[in-house]
Amino acid sequence: MATGADDGELFGDGDEAPIGYALVAVERGLDAPDGGLTYSVPAKLSAIQAGQRVEVPLGRGNKSAAGFVLERLDTPDPTIKVIKPIKATLGEAVSLPGELIRLARWTASYYACPLGMVLQTMLPAAVKRGVGIHAKTMVRKSPDALPLEKPTKLQTAVLDAAPADGWIELRDLADAAGAKTSSPVKRLIDLGQLETQKVRVVDAELEATTPDERNREPLELTSPQQRALDELTDTLGSFQVSLLHGVTGSGKTEVYLRLIDALRKRDPSAGVVVLVPEIALTPQAVSRFSSRFGALSGPHATGVAVLHSGLTAAQRHAQWQRIRRGEAKIVIGARSAVFAPLPDGQKGSENTGATSGGLGLIIVDEEHDSSYKQDQLPRYHARDVAIKRAQLAGCPVVLGSATPALESYAHATEGRYRLINLPDRVPGAKLPTVEIVDLVAERKERARDRHVHLMSRRLEAALTQTLDDQGQAVLLLNRRGYANYIACPDQGCGWLMSCEHCDALMVYHLNAKLPDGGLVRCHHCLAEQRLPQVCPDCSRKVVTFGMGTQRIEQELQRKFPDARVARMDADVMRTGKDYRRTLEAFANHETDVLLGTQMIAKGLDVPNVRLVGVISADTSLNFPDFRAAERTFQLIAQVSGRAGRGAKRGLVVLQTFNPDDHTIRDAAAHDFVTFAQRELGLRKDASLPPAARMARIVARDPQRVEAFRRITELHAALAEANTQLELGVYLTPPAPCPIERVADHYRYDVRLLAGSAAALQRLLTTLRNARKLVSDARVAIDVDPVGLL
Repeated sequence: MATGADDGELFGDGDEAPIGYALVAVERGLDAPDGGLTYSVPAKLSAIQAGQRVEVPLGRGNKSAAGFVLERLDTPDPTIKVIKPIKATLGEAVSLPGELIRLARWTASYYACPLGMVLQTMLPAAVKRGVGIHAKTMVRKSPDALPLEKPTKLQTAVLDAAPADGWIELRDLADAAGAKTSSPVKRLIDLGQLETQKVRVVDAELEATTPDERNREPLELTSPQQRALDELTDTLGSFQVSLLHGVTGSGKTEVYLRLIDALRKRDPSAGVVVLVPEIALTPQAVSRFSSRFGALSGPHATGVAVLHSGLTAAQRHAQWQRIRRGEAKIVIGARSAVFAPLPDGQKGSENTGATSGGLGLIIVDEEHDSSYKQDQLPRYHARDVAIKRAQLAGCPVVLGSATPALESYAHATEGRYRLINLPDRVPGAKLPTVEIVDLVAERKERARDRHVHLMSRRLEAALTQTLDDQGQAVLLLNRRGYANYIACPDQGCGWLMSCEHCDALMVYHLNAKLPDGGLVRCHHCLAEQRLPQVCPDCSRKVVTFGMGTQRIEQELQRKFPDARVARMDADVMRTGKDYRRTLEAFANHETDVLLGTQMIAKGLDVPNVRLVGVISADTSLNFPDFRAAERTFQLIAQVSGRAGRGAKRGLVVLQTFNPDDHTIRDAAAHDFVTFAQRELGLRKDASLPPAARMARIVARDPQRVEAFRRITELHAALAEANTQLELGVYLTPPAPCPIERVADHYRYDVRLLAGSAAALQRLLTTLRNARKLVSDARVAIDVDPVGLL
């Protein structure tokens, strides 16, 4: 068992006999074998419980550090000579429920990362710092007050409005009595008619969300929707993973809403977590759920809360505290909302054995989306953490998607998950017609045209017709910027502008504020500089070519000057307000064409969208990643699903240089099953996930030789332990990453493949316990990686 200090002599503080002991996870990158360090509990802190945040001494210098109590211990490990005492608690308002402590321990173990880092992720920094907290004066009638002689009319109104049992804020009481100032209330406090108490509160109102009137009342369900709802309702009250595989526009959201309603009727105090992959989708989800279940903020706020990175620090703190206090029962948010601090449930009687309150349901919408995987420590996948949390809580989890992750689909078809299908769109809507445009043939036919056209003639004609018919269009290009090549026009020279810090090309971005009209930026390390005017090798004027959302926007403005165009990508969507306002403008037909990257491909439900144009279906098809085909299919299928959600059938124009590729053809035919079966067969033949389990270890260093030395040593240690334990894990040889250098660090990796997660976990745990494998700034451990670049 780990101790509360570094190796060597330990120094205790004081001679006071402890009344017990506690295991504490320090909020540092400390990878203790037990997940925490042992500390003694002084008598003054006897009420300490698991989940509380505490201050402890750490290391030889007894430097103060914050941490979380994992559990109380009756006796410590007898091999520990001296144990330091916990210094203090850090506030009850920032404690974590016991269920989250258990989830954190599993997350740290499964994803091979320090437990303190997981707990640090669970508790937002705004909550730790107390952002937005201020004191309020609360008042009520004094139970000991004698009748007031000759009260004024205003004083009588104040006393009539004052509660006898509950509390009301001083200013609110004055308003309720019709007083223009707080003076009448303060006078009654001085006279002993009212008593007061000071409370610390967090006030941070969220911007009002426009209710989605389509979801205010339950919609009539189709037969497939009703069957899906019946099956899912049967899972309430027990742990079960269900995959709701429904084509785009099949009404999955209405099934979610009805399922939550069924849960609330069974247990009004049960909590629900709804995950969406992008904060761009959060306003739309909040609108739908608050329309059905109540206001999000303000004096009439009810049981819906939101958690995502687009909130201000004070808003995040206020929402977190609402959830922690049990005031909000439905939590909607992106990846980190999986750690929403819903209170633990209350165990029922011995006769019923039922649990009331606590977490009752988790919904993971668009469960296939790669943004559910965090790319920094701790590298958890929110979908899989959600499944584990549901298991700990004993509640069902619903994974919803039109294009499920192949891992989830394989689990469902093999019987480990329940598979529920919604094969058709809701009545009145049909899947869009898809037309494939061969860009090779298109360029040949336009060879004599001196202009560069990123939109084919078919897409231009379709957009013209759509705008003439007062329809709306969505155009997808999953590449930011204006041009992804900055080059010398002399083929004999061959200069291409690459990043000085990465093995990657620079991308040209338009910027009207700059004299030369733009800058070049690296999308990996974010380094940027002015666009060079001449080639550094031969002094010829440089040219830019390639494509990006800015270039498509410019082409739209040139060819369709009357169209109202909005662009959605990471360059212009800076805050949650940006997402909300852009999407609301499009929903209200204040925008004709919505152009963007993958963030516009999911969840957008606007009935008037008649046309979807995919500018380049090949953007990710040839990436050096075994999931390239899966991602391409998902992106095409998802963005295609934005079309034809109203009375008129939609059209999708799919531009590609690979018109005969199986992935492109299957996506155009809306045929997920055929694609999945083919791709799963290829994965099985190659022993790749989901046919195997994978982990990836990356070593990075400013010196190439040092990075290679470190990965070679790790490979040798892994191989030795693998042989000794007879685990049968396959290790790839050390090799440079596909992008070898990023931000002045060279990167080498080893990939681990095994028939079971247990084998991988045992191998990683063995090396972590031996301190041969430490997840830090130089070594990254990625369990179940979703990207290999």
